[in-house]
Amino acid sequence: MKGAKQTTLRDEVAVTGVGVHSGRTVTLSLLPADDDAGIVFQRVTADGSLEREVRADVRAVTATEFATVLGDAKGPLCSTAEHLLAALRGLHVDNVVVEIDGPEVPIMDGSAMPFVEALDQAGLTDRASPRRFIEVIKPVCVSVGGAFGELRPYEHGFRVEAEIEFDHPLIGKQDLAVDVTPDTFRTEIARARTFGFMKDVSKLWSAGYALGASLDNTLVVSEDRVLNPEGLRFADEFVRHKVLDAIGDLALAGLPLIGAYKTVRGGHKLNNAVLTALMANTSAWRVVEAPVDRPRARGHAELAVGVPAAAFGPDVS
Repeated sequence: MKGAKQTTLRDEVAVTGVGVHSGRTVTLSLLPADDDAGIVFQRVTADGSLEREVRADVRAVTATEFATVLGDAKGPLCSTAEHLLAALRGLHVDNVVVEIDGPEVPIMDGSAMPFVEALDQAGLTDRASPRRFIEVIKPVCVSVGGAFGELRPYEHGFRVEAEIEFDHPLIGKQDLAVDVTPDTFRTEIARARTFGFMKDVSKLWSAGYALGASLDNTLVVSEDRVLNPEGLRFADEFVRHKVLDAIGDLALAGLPLIGAYKTVRGGHKLNNAVLTALMANTSAWRVVEAPVDRPRARGHAELAVGVPAAAFGPDVS
C-alpha cells in the first residue's frame, strides 16, 4: 500500500457489444472521475441524456440470478456488471464514471480482457488523494446450501481462493488461489470466459436469459467436449472465471479489500451474501488509508479512518 494514490482514467474510452442475457447492442463509455467518486454507473439515453445513476456498492445490488444486477428503488439500472467491475478492481482503478445506454454491460468475449484493453487504451493517472481500503479484521462466513464463503484477515493484500465441483468429465473439481494484483489479474484471470452447458440452453432461453449468448462470448460445454473452436484458454478456465466473478462482485465493497476470500461451490449469490455479511458486521472491518509518500518523519504510521456505518441488513451466518 505504501505510496498508493487514488487513480482515474487519463482519457475517455468506449466499447460496444451485445448483452449476453438481453441480446441488445449496448455502448458503454468509461470516463475520468474525481477523487473519492468511486465507480458510478450512469444510464443514458440514445442522445446521451442522463436518466439516473447509482454508485457501485453492495447496497445497489438488486439481483444475483445468473449475473450481478445494479439498481435502486426505481428498479434495475444495469445487469452483468461483474466482468467490468473485476477489470476496474483488478487494475486498481479507483474512480470512474460508467455510462451505459442499455440495460446490460456488454459481454464482449465473455471475459474481462476486452475491458482491460479498453482501460489500457484510456490510460490511468494518479490523483492527489491517497487510496483507501477496507481491511478485514475478523473472519466472516456464510453457508448457503452446499456453498461456503469466507472473508478473513490477510495482511498481504487481496487474495481469492476458489473451489468448484461439477459432475462433468471436463470440469470435475478445480481449485485456484491467487493474490490479486494488476499483473496476476492480467495474466491469470482476465482472459477466463463465462461458461455454460448446452443442456441448459433451452431452459435459459425460455426464462428470458442468454438471449445474446454465442460461441463468440460464452464457453459452451456439451456432454463430452467444449464446443468453441478455439477450445480452452486455460486447462482450468472454469475456476479461473469463478475467481474473476468473485473479484467483480467483491468490488462492490466500494473500496478495494485487504483480506482473503474463500469460495467453495459459490457464485454471485454467495459472493453478495458474504460481502453483505461483512459490511453489516462493523466490528469485522475498518477503513485504512495508504501512507502518502513524504519526507520521513518519526512516528508516522498507517492511518485508520473511521467512517459512519451504513444501514446494512443483519449478519448472515
